[in-house]
Amino acid sequence: MNRTRIFLSALLLLIAANCAWSQRGMAPFDIHHGDAVPRDVRELYEQGLGYLSDTQTEKGIWQGGQTGAGVTGMALMTFLASGEDPNFGKYSQQVKKAVKGLVDAQDQKTGYFGGSMYHHGFGMLGLAEAYGAVDDRRIWSLNSKKSIAKSLELAVRCAITSQKKNSVGGWRYSPEASDADTSVSGAVLVGLLAARNAGIEVPDKSIDRAIKYYQSMTSDAGMVGYSGGMGGMGESLARSSIAGLVFAIARRKDLKQFKNTVNYLAGEVESDASGHYQSYTRYYQAQALFQGDMDAWAKWNKLLIERLKASQGEDGSFTGPFGKPTDTSLSLLSLALNYRFLPIYER
Repeated sequence: MNRTRIFLSALLLLIAANCAWSQRGMAPFDIHHGDAVPRDVRELYEQGLGYLSDTQTEKGIWQGGQTGAGVTGMALMTFLASGEDPNFGKYSQQVKKAVKGLVDAQDQKTGYFGGSMYHHGFGMLGLAEAYGAVDDRRIWSLNSKKSIAKSLELAVRCAITSQKKNSVGGWRYSPEASDADTSVSGAVLVGLLAARNAGIEVPDKSIDRAIKYYQSMTSDAGMVGYSGGMGGMGESLARSSIAGLVFAIARRKDLKQFKNTVNYLAGEVESDASGHYQSYTRYYQAQALFQGDMDAWAKWNKLLIERLKASQGEDGSFTGPFGKPTDTSLSLLSLALNYRFLPIYER
């Protein structure tokens, strides 16, 4: 009888732990983990993480090409998306150093991560995905005033203050900018939405205003303008993907603009981005298709795996115009929906 009670107690604790991880999108017994993830994906991902592990500096950052909080935030998400325990798992030291590197880079008065609002948005997103999963006590001393929560709250305040100065409700490179574009705005808005999902207070009016900006920039054909006052000005898989993603995670799939972007992207599922923004486009394309059309995503994902297998370097990296650390992180994150551990990757 005692053995039965012990077994049942252990089973209940196991179920409770699994449920707690599930609430953060990181269930250790998720059906998408293990053998359900294609072998090619696991091999590509593990080799890529090996490269990022080997090239992280002692300060927790990455150098080579683009450098800053955005690069650190992307790489941090890449490790979190692997499904390893972020506090005691294989990559716990890389996670710890990356979080510390992000917080150390932040202006403690303004909350700005520096570099540009691109960096601020991706840095905020990385911290939002770490919040609730990474134990602060393993990063700072007991008497330290630093924490992921405090840093994330400061980052959110900076983004909202910047938006209030903006004439159209978006963001551009500088936090003081009065105009906006749909690329920078996507980085910041996704960061804000991730922070809100993590439990940080983000005013609804800030999200609503940003969504209205994307509505105004989206044409009936699902194409999205870059900047200015009218949407649909030119074709871009990246911009349409960004718009579709922000509509989805803002819980506005009811909007016609969301449906328009999904229809456009589904019609281009065999197309592949080329040139300067290839890894950046794939990163957003993966998420937008996953949120909008699972069948289209499955087809596109299969093609993506083949393309990445053909382009991964011997050291596990991916080469592109942003520099190996950034292009490697973006490429791996475009695969990470096969794992579905990141909260931002939930449907």
